[in-house]
Amino acid sequence: LFTPLVFNAAFYRILHEPFVLWHSLLTTSLLSTIVVSSGLAVVLFDPPAMTLSWMTTAIFGLTVASGAMFTHSFIEPGLMHPVLRRALLYCAAWALMLSMSHAAFPFVGRSVQSTVYTAAFAPVIVVFLLSLCDALRRGSRAAKFQAIGYMPIVLAGLVRLVTGVVPGFDSNDAMMLFYAGCVFEVWFTTLGVADRFMSIRRQRDHARIEADMLERLAERDALTGLLNRRAIEQNFEKFRAEGHHTLAVLDLDHFKSINDAHGHVVGDAVLKAVGRALEGDRYVQAFRLGGEEFVLLVRGEDAQARAERRRQAISVIVANEIPGLGNPVTASMGMVRAEPSNDLAFTGLYDQADKLLYNAKQAG
Repeated sequence: LFTPLVFNAAFYRILHEPFVLWHSLLTTSLLSTIVVSSGLAVVLFDPPAMTLSWMTTAIFGLTVASGAMFTHSFIEPGLMHPVLRRALLYCAAWALMLSMSHAAFPFVGRSVQSTVYTAAFAPVIVVFLLSLCDALRRGSRAAKFQAIGYMPIVLAGLVRLVTGVVPGFDSNDAMMLFYAGCVFEVWFTTLGVADRFMSIRRQRDHARIEADMLERLAERDALTGLLNRRAIEQNFEKFRAEGHHTLAVLDLDHFKSINDAHGHVVGDAVLKAVGRALEGDRYVQAFRLGGEEFVLLVRGEDAQARAERRRQAISVIVANEIPGLGNPVTASMGMVRAEPSNDLAFTGLYDQADKLLYNAKQAG
């Protein structure tokens, strides 16, 4: 029974889930139950009989309460009726109240009160069984481990309940069945905790992958598939550190006339073709800033030539993919090279290249 406590400590360091703590408390209370009720307590610290009786009752209440709280937090969200999940909280409080009041009850009156005390746990067993059945019906994996693990303890509880309440039966604590059930329960619920741990890890890994994917999508232009302004602004220093010291700003010439003459559907097709012409590789990062404006970040000794080849490729690729436009689609470009010692931010370099782009437009 000590072993799951070691596992739970390792689990909780990685995954701060409350069911791990409740399982640790349940395991500790079962361990305490065995120590107190089996005679080990007499060997270890030899408490007075009254103290031993009080401890046995109190620990039993703690065991039931921690078991209810473990089930409350362990069954997956949405796989147990909310009313039953809430009822488990009341069961935990009820079990603690019962055990504390019974432990404080005068010892001479215990025989009279024991029947009432035992019968008072019947609603707890009913709620627990209904909760497990409901969770199993809804497809809970956690409930399967609990259903198997709790069988001997529930059976021991039923034996105690029936023999303690029904007339004609001699009261039977079913302690050997209870001891076996303690170990059986902890083994199977520990397997359940490990299974749930791995399930949550998979869910979180999946969520992280989805978040990364959405982050990448947020940095892409939906029409052309090129990186967008957000990507260049957020990662400019990283691109500079990788050697992309040449920045080119391109703007399609007379693009408005294409939309006016052929419509926006053809205009979008032109922009897609331009995106393929500018498509990046390990030397070039290509971006669409918006409208018909694009940016290239280029590295290497022949960075200017690489940017110019892409600018010239626009006319060829658009003409091949979209015939019937009449005039060739061209682009003007302004280009600057930032030396590694130059600490200008993206906006500063962009402004310089944009002025050169404007000069190119003016020069025809």
